[in-house]
Parts: sequence; C-alpha cells; structure tokens
Amino acid sequence: MTAASHRRLPLTPELLLTAYRGGIFPMAEPDQNNRVYWFSPDPRAILPLDAFHCPKNLLRVVRGNRFMVTVDRAFPEVMRACSEPRPDAAKSWISEEFIQVFTELHRLGFAHSMECWLEGALVGGLYGVSVGGAFMGESMFHRATDASKVALYHLVERLRHRGFVLLDVQFTTPHLLRFGVIEIPREEYETRLAAAIQLPVTFV
Repeated sequence: MTAASHRRLPLTPELLLTAYRGGIFPMAEPDQNNRVYWFSPDPRAILPLDAFHCPKNLLRVVRGNRFMVTVDRAFPEVMRACSEPRPDAAKSWISEEFIQVFTELHRLGFAHSMECWLEGALVGGLYGVSVGGAFMGESMFHRATDASKVALYHLVERLRHRGFVLLDVQFTTPHLLRFGVIEIPREEYETRLAAAIQLPVTFV
C-alpha cells in the first residue's frame, strides 16, 4: 500500500470528502500519537455488488431474523465499537479525532452506519462514507456471532436497491474474501470512482 505524507491540515469533513472523492482515505497511527496518514492502495479491494457471495449458513441467519437491523440509528456507537481493541490489534487506527469528525460527516449526510441489535443491545455493525453511487466501507465489528456479516449483507442489499455501483473495502482480508472481494489496479479504481460519485443516488 502507498501512504502519503502525514497530515498537516486539520482533519475536517470537507477535507475528508475531498480525499474520498480522489480515492484517498486516512488512518491514524496509535503508536505515533494518532498522527494521520493518507492511503491510496494499489491494488484496491472492492466488493462487486453484482457478484456478492452470501454463504448458505449466513443466508439462513439472515432469513431467521435473529437480529434487528437498522440504518443510522447509532453511528457514534458503531464507530466506538469498531475502535475497541481486538485479539489481532491491541490498538486501533480509529482515534477519538476520527470519531468526532466522522460523526460530523454523518450529521452532514455523508457517513452512515448499519446496526445489528439483539434483545435491545448493539451487537454488530459497520460504517462508511457515501458519495454519489460509491460507498467506502471503513470498519465493522461484532459482539455476537454473525452480526457483522448480517450488517454487510444488508449493506449490499441496500446499495443494490438504491442504485450504487461501487463498494470500496480498501484492503483484502480473509474475512472479506469469502464474500467475493476482488482487487483492481488503482487506476481502474479511480476511473470507477469518478463515474460512481456522479450518480444522483443517496444512501437514505
């Protein structure tokens, strides 16, 4: 992956939107006092909406309606849950500054969350940035088995139904590969992104 120079400007919603429209996204480095670095990976990982693979066992969970799924009901809570330490990462790239500025981006209508609830408790979800017909997935979490997967399933369904054409997941992971994630050259991603953000569609 390619990282640009560290942040010199204040992290603002306007700066974030300019970056995402150009195919660039930020991550904070917890071991460097949460200094913000900007990334534009080559290749770039995307999840083709027309080729999303839903494993049979997950489809059974979705059809069983075990979780109540909502949209934009608990955006800050989802971000905070995504920032919690994990077995493979004791520190998170999602800093408090990120939570504050992305929550503002959410208030402006560009950042969104999917939530999964079980018996009234938030047990899974994801969040990302929406610009035109492109959705840039940022992070997901789960506190109950399959909760984040169910959130992803409902995200894909929502994007399909609302006319989105690009779901960016930034990097390939073993978890995402099972759903049909592919990698494309950065130049191709930028071409797809430029077309997608011009579409007159909205997330909500």
